[in-house]
Amino acid sequence: MSLPREFDAMVSKFKRIYVFCGSSQGKKNSYQDAAIELGKELISRNIDLVYGEVADMHQRKIEMARQSDAFISLPGGYGILEELLEVITWAQLGIHDKTVELLNVNGYYNSLLSFIEKAVEEGFINLNALQVIVSAPTTTELIEKLEEYVSFHERVASKLNWETEQQLGYPQAHSFSA
Repeated sequence: MSLPREFDAMVSKFKRIYVFCGSSQGKKNSYQDAAIELGKELISRNIDLVYGEVADMHQRKIEMARQSDAFISLPGGYGILEELLEVITWAQLGIHDKTVELLNVNGYYNSLLSFIEKAVEEGFINLNALQVIVSAPTTTELIEKLEEYVSFHERVASKLNWETEQQLGYPQAHSFSA
């Protein structure tokens, strides 16, 4: 007897992923559908979500990012944009070398991607720093790109690392779950 596909776990090189998702569903059903599809795909690959709470937002983001193998951003608002740009910046600075994936449902991130391409064109963002961002319109394509991703972007500031926040005096995190 074979199990349905959703119970037949696929092997993934990723164990834990930090998914940025908004507190609102948005106006289009396609955003919610994409979130559900992503959740099912992560479950089918036995990939855990990184989540939890600590003393403050900055420390929470550091701990969640430290514990994840990759980042996926669903459509969302200011909070999503802030978290997304922060992990992209951390990659540019060499704090991590994890992929940052955009689930570009209905072209939601097209304007942001155009902005980033313009910043590269104008010399504000190094082309190598662009390589960390991966975008796809569907969950299936995004997960395929996730599994194919090989870190090759340059570390601009190689001495930076996850311990930098300790030097800045941020407290150690205590409780996180997967």
